[in-house]
Amino acid sequence: MQSRLFLILQLALLSCLFSCKAYKPLVSTSTPDQSVQDYINSYKDLAINEMNRTGIPASITLAQGIIESDCGRSRLAREANNHFGIKCHDDWTGPTIRHNDNRRNECFRKYSNPEYSFDDHSDFLKSASRYSFLFNFNSTDYKSWAHGLKKAGYATNPDYANMLIRTIEGNNLWYFDRGYNAGNQQPQKYFVAKESLKIQSADSTKEALPTSNGNIAVLARVPRIIENNRVKYIIVKDGDTREKLENEFQLLKWELPKYNELKNDFLLVPGQMLYLQPKRERAEPGKEYYISSDGDTMYLISQRYGIKIKRLYEMNRMEDGTEPEAGKKIWLRSIKPVD
Repeated sequence: MQSRLFLILQLALLSCLFSCKAYKPLVSTSTPDQSVQDYINSYKDLAINEMNRTGIPASITLAQGIIESDCGRSRLAREANNHFGIKCHDDWTGPTIRHNDNRRNECFRKYSNPEYSFDDHSDFLKSASRYSFLFNFNSTDYKSWAHGLKKAGYATNPDYANMLIRTIEGNNLWYFDRGYNAGNQQPQKYFVAKESLKIQSADSTKEALPTSNGNIAVLARVPRIIENNRVKYIIVKDGDTREKLENEFQLLKWELPKYNELKNDFLLVPGQMLYLQPKRERAEPGKEYYISSDGDTMYLISQRYGIKIKRLYEMNRMEDGTEPEAGKKIWLRSIKPVD
């Protein structure tokens, strides 16, 4: 009887390992039978978006999500959309969830959707001084990022850096780092995922991913319409024109410039984020403020969070046309407190 029970336990363990090549789950988001490839297909665009915005390698973000969320199956991911095990800390004012981790009943951040978890993960790394040295590494240097995260204390597991590297190399996640302009430390100025190896079909865009031997193996559908702060937007692709987009999404000629607060004769740029609806007066709950970085402008921040730029200036008591200094707290949901 004991040997039979031991055999059942062994088979269950092997099944878990084959369904998800991750290691110790720390947090999570999807259906119970979601595999590593399902997770990659679901969240690769978000990871590339964050890489283009901040310079954090998409491979690192995906690997952390796979490990921390157990391929989207952990309780934190399923019930709180928290894919990276980020705890509340003193500056968090959004929703929370209690979960046993290093101690019982610890406070973790809770998000309304996975997109905000990926977004907050990037902001968390950018705003904490102990991670600042990571941004000296190139976004294609995932090994330095992996060892740097371990050195900075992101996780207590002594093998954390190797776990990340094995996950990246075992699933070809390094491929997604090519969406960033290697050698240029400044992130792209659009909240956007770049496409590569595009194969056009009549009704959708597909992306082809290489296997370890370089052959094209996986085709994944890429949605055209995305949502941010409950506002629909698209990413401009090569070959897009104003007329094509207006016809495709049934827009009047004034709508794109008005919704995106651009001049009527603005030019399309591949990778550009374009809203299809009016932006909102403030950010979604949990996004109280943003710490600006070098190169940030109020317009870019307004696009990133889906907030009307005039309202953003008003909330921060700033004059129209002025730009934030690096390290400045930009309020996203309420009026800046009087000093």
